[in-house]
Amino acid sequence: MTTRREQTSQESRELILTAAAELFAEKGYRQTTFADVAERSGISRGSIPWHFGSKEGLLLAVLERSVQLVRLGVTEAESVEAGFERLVEGLGALLTLPTTRLFVTLLVEALEPGSPIHGRYLEIHDALREHCRRWLERVPLPPELPADALAVAIVGAGIGIHQQWLLAPDRVDPHRALAALRTLVSAAL
Repeated sequence: MTTRREQTSQESRELILTAAAELFAEKGYRQTTFADVAERSGISRGSIPWHFGSKEGLLLAVLERSVQLVRLGVTEAESVEAGFERLVEGLGALLTLPTTRLFVTLLVEALEPGSPIHGRYLEIHDALREHCRRWLERVPLPPELPADALAVAIVGAGIGIHQQWLLAPDRVDPHRALAALRTLVSAAL
């Protein structure tokens, strides 16, 4: 049985994680301070290191939570019967999540040598490719189109569409771009 104190602590932790994810996506990891997170979450600044140890610990917790959300979304879309439409719809829904913007915002930091978030990025990309590959292996593919390579191309296209939309939302329609991707992949299948 969870005590009231444990429940309050968990609620505070969730508020901090949500605020940090939003701020890291908006301002970037380096520009976000504990004071920013405290103000956005409504939780005292001193509670943040108590829950997460350090700013890096907070970032890793935000990314871990994001990886869990991606895995949850991937698991929900497993059904072959749902078909390719569901796969593309899932990719479209993923583009609109605040955590997806966070992945783009933190990408440069993940690529730096010795980055503490590099491994989390690998997990996220692995989960996306694995879901896509598993679905593709259930449909008849031409021999020149291996499922693992096509999964890389589809995930890469989705990430690229998302990045372009974030950079120029007035010039890029992500749903129209995904429809074009759907048409191209459907033709190849």
